[in-house]
Order: sequence, then C-alpha cells, then structure tokens
Amino acid sequence: MENLKVLFVAQEITPYLPETEIATVCRTLPQGIQEKGREIRTFMPRFGCVNERRNQLHEVIRLSGMNLIINETDHPLIIKVASIQSARMQVYFIDNEDYFGRKQTFREDNGAFFPDNDERAVFYARGVLETVRKLRWNPDIVHCHGWFTGLVPMYVKKSFREDPIFSKARVVYSLYQDSFAEPFAPGFAHKAHLEGVSKKDLSTLSEENYIGLSKLAVQFADGVLQISPEVHPSLLRYVQDSGKPFVDGSVSPETLVDVCSDFYDRLIHG
Repeated sequence: MENLKVLFVAQEITPYLPETEIATVCRTLPQGIQEKGREIRTFMPRFGCVNERRNQLHEVIRLSGMNLIINETDHPLIIKVASIQSARMQVYFIDNEDYFGRKQTFREDNGAFFPDNDERAVFYARGVLETVRKLRWNPDIVHCHGWFTGLVPMYVKKSFREDPIFSKARVVYSLYQDSFAEPFAPGFAHKAHLEGVSKKDLSTLSEENYIGLSKLAVQFADGVLQISPEVHPSLLRYVQDSGKPFVDGSVSPETLVDVCSDFYDRLIHG
C-alpha cells in the first residue's frame, strides 16, 4: 500500500537532540518509510535545548494560536517546523513557553524529574492531534515512540474517534528501554482527562508512573513493536497477555524499516 499515510509522534529526534536509541530510530524510520513511497508527517516537542537558529526552525502561523486547557489553565499552542534536507523530511515541533522553554528535556541539571512532566505529556499529545486536524491530513497509521507519547493512543481511540481525520487510524506503540523510577505528580489521570475519555479508560493510570502510562498506551494501541532488546519485564508481560499484534525485540536496525512497513500493512488489512 504505497499511498499509506503514517504519522510519527516522537519523543526525540536527532539531530535536534543527542543520538539516543529513540532519537536515532525516529530520524531513520520516517525517512525509510517515506522512501518506500508512503506519505509521512513527523512531530516532536520543541524542547528549549533545540537550537532554533542552527536548525532553522520557524513558526507556522496558520497552525499556531490555539489554547489548550491543562489542569484548568490555558496554555498557548505554538507550532514550528524545520527540514532535514538530507532526508527530504519535515519535522513539526510542538512548543509552549511554560512547558518547553527550559533548557532541559525531562530533568533538572541536578537530575531531578520535572514535577510537571505529566502535564507536558498531556499538552504534547493533544497538541500533535489538534495540529494534524488543522493540517486536514488523515493518517492511516499513528506510530508513537517514547513514554512521552503514551497518551496519544487513548486520545486517538476515545477523544478523536468520531473525527474523520482519525476515525480509521490504526495506532502502533513502540517499546523502548526508557523507564524511570520517579512517580508523576498526583492527579495525572485528572489532568489527562478529555471529552470522550471515561474514568474506566483512565483506570490504568492509578499507577501514576512509567508502568501505568506505558500500559495505558498499550491498552489503546492496535499493535505493539518492541524496539529495545530489553524493556521492563512487567510491561512486556502486559503486552503478551493483551493478545495484541506484537513484534518482539529481535528486530535489527537494518531490518526495522521493512518490519515496520509490513506491520503497518498487517494492521490495515488484517
């Protein structure tokens, strides 16, 4: 299916951030899928450490200007874009001064976990989906990478399920070795709530931590890909018990594009 449309929702992408496993996959996979003739859109947060001048980011005025209410407070949604010329690939950035103005990604310089990381994840997930809606671009596949994207599957399947932009989309969630020990701030489920989402849908977030958020992502995904050779054991058991289409961690970097491409087709065609 060459005209398949794939939305990549990334936690990080190199060269905008250092070459972690997630950042590298989210740089090479969209390019590889595009080179197979599929249409792509790629998003990441505009963390304050992303050098806007060097990477030639510029604001997309027609997409910016919306306010998202998170925890009863309005937060302006700013959309920026840049191009990776060698890959002929555009990257859209979700920006907001309150959440992404700081120079670090998820931790203070002293290693402390940001207390508002839960709200930042809510803002990012909603910001991506609202922007895709504004683009009037309907993805067949929504592929999420990293815990920071963990709310996207639920929002696609519950809050945006009646929207013609997302009504037929299949969601893929990738598992990485990106766990952390700190809990989120109390009230994560309340902050994550959105129209169309029930208390039952959010019950997995009674574990207000990495495992709870990851399980929520798996719960609403149509398929799961294990990218890292090792992921948290309890999370892996949860995926296996779910019975969802699953690709284990034996995929090599050299075969990842082909594996993902085939997985997308499998989810679309059954």
